[in-house]
Amino acid sequence: MENFNTYLQKYAELIVKTGVNVQKGQTVVVNIDVEQAELARLIVKEAYKLGASNVSVQWSDDIVSREFFANTTEENLTTIPQHKIDEMQSWVDEGASRISVVSKNPDAFAGIDSDRIAKYQLAAGKAMFPLREATQANKLSWTVVAAAGKDWAAKVFPDLATNEEQVDALWDQIFKTTRIYSEDPIAAWDAHDKTLWAKADELNAEQFDALHYTAPGTDLIIGLPKNHRWEGAGSDNVRGEHFMANMPTEEVFTAADNRRIDGVVSSTKPLSYAGTTIEGMVFKFENGRVVEASAEKGEDVLLKLLDTDEGARSIGEVALVPNQSPISQSGIVFYNTLFDENASNHLALGSAYAFNVEGGTEMTQEELAAAGLNRSNTHVDFMIGSAEMNIDGIRADGTRQPIFRNGEWA
Repeated sequence: MENFNTYLQKYAELIVKTGVNVQKGQTVVVNIDVEQAELARLIVKEAYKLGASNVSVQWSDDIVSREFFANTTEENLTTIPQHKIDEMQSWVDEGASRISVVSKNPDAFAGIDSDRIAKYQLAAGKAMFPLREATQANKLSWTVVAAAGKDWAAKVFPDLATNEEQVDALWDQIFKTTRIYSEDPIAAWDAHDKTLWAKADELNAEQFDALHYTAPGTDLIIGLPKNHRWEGAGSDNVRGEHFMANMPTEEVFTAADNRRIDGVVSSTKPLSYAGTTIEGMVFKFENGRVVEASAEKGEDVLLKLLDTDEGARSIGEVALVPNQSPISQSGIVFYNTLFDENASNHLALGSAYAFNVEGGTEMTQEELAAAGLNRSNTHVDFMIGSAEMNIDGIRADGTRQPIFRNGEWA
């Protein structure tokens, strides 16, 4: 790609300045694949330039992880080492800024016994709970961004002749959707943030009691908690520092009332979860819980996800994305939630974000649950939107207001 190094440098600057807004004296933790060492080094350099006191890189590797899942003992699958738990707790205690760079092969663990992966996911979810709790309450700054992994690029662009072309094509999409091609990406993100927050403010003023989704294969009513808050692109941590949790992002989102979810909903895009691609999902909800679930592909992995804990069978997040979003209009299925969720209205099985209800960041877990915010050790987004989806906001008096018509804001 022409000028690739220039764009990658701009991307690293955007990640540390807008993504997590690194402050002087902060600890920064970067989770990234070994294949993306070049980007990792640039992120580290830029974070230190902004005054970070310590930048820790947590390396991952799909091949090493696959060997672990295939060959390790049952004890190692179900027991997270104490030193890893202590390290995660130290990030919480220090208010560390977290940068997660996703580039995983969507089918990295295809063929591995799904029971083994599910056992590890359950153990890891429990071990990570303090870190997840702090993240979902914005006790620290965090961002999820992407890098073009070779196997991921091959999955997204199978018709291109060489892997180099595939990787270039994926980087091109990453740079487009994160506004790197803009003269000033940071200013472009500031403007985008304001646009999404304007829509969130409109919804917050309405305070709908519920949302009614209808589309082919979907007829679902989701209650919303009292005093719920819709959020735009950017958020503020407890220190008042602004950050961007996802780049790209095209959504506004809030929490569901996990006691009031009824009907049927069908997925419209594949879900890459636990190294497996799940397709054609259908869920039936009664009184806030999944009572039936199926998938055309990867059903065994989906059912194990639902068995993670009680909260995995309910909804934590509802997010609205118009069909005209740039990612949707690209026509590309990315097999990666960071991108595919920003092409489509989506829901998340599992835990709700505490900041999606007034005063939620100061509530206990019990108080959040009493307010209707789902609690769980997992949070997995799945896509339900399409050009045929309509959504109505239902007020407490039963009157309705169109929110989406034919996949767009009404």
